[in-house]
Amino acid sequence: MNELSTYLQLGFEHISDLNAYDHIVFIIALTAIYRIKDIKIIFWLVSAFTVGHSLSLALATLQVIVIPSAIIEFLIPVTILSTAIYNVLLEGRKERFFNGSNRINYGIAILFGLIHGLGFSNYLQMLLGSEANILLPLLSFNFGLELGQLLIVALILGAMFIAERILKMKQNEWVLFLSGAAAGISLILMQQTKFW
Repeated sequence: MNELSTYLQLGFEHISDLNAYDHIVFIIALTAIYRIKDIKIIFWLVSAFTVGHSLSLALATLQVIVIPSAIIEFLIPVTILSTAIYNVLLEGRKERFFNGSNRINYGIAILFGLIHGLGFSNYLQMLLGSEANILLPLLSFNFGLELGQLLIVALILGAMFIAERILKMKQNEWVLFLSGAAAGISLILMQQTKFW
């Protein structure tokens, strides 16, 4: 049981590690268009992202799929940039969005989770080494990732509350600020990859 808590802690620390900030920036971009009242939508979006990266993490760790890390390193900031652009294009059309189906957003979160999971896979393969049974460590690691993501979401919602209530920032200003910052960081990350 001690081993499972170790993998849980490693998953939590991996997603919340400021040195691996690309995943934090993606979560920020993913949640930027929502308000505190949309906590249920945010929870399911982040969970959809977790489902995606759990699946690809398992497949990559078992070496069912193998994609060169340079491609994944490039695709991760592409997911951030795509999400930031989507947020800006969506701005001003929220009524239609909130009243309509969010299935497309959940599908995109799963797809982008698949890409991010491949980014986690090298780290997890190194941790697992030659373990005979990887199912429980894999589940524990993913649960730790999910807890870390929910902590990031809680911090974002706290910052949103301060921005809206204390600083009197409007929703569209908040969306543009976070999305612009995420887009800028993603462009820097793309330029730094070995893809070029």
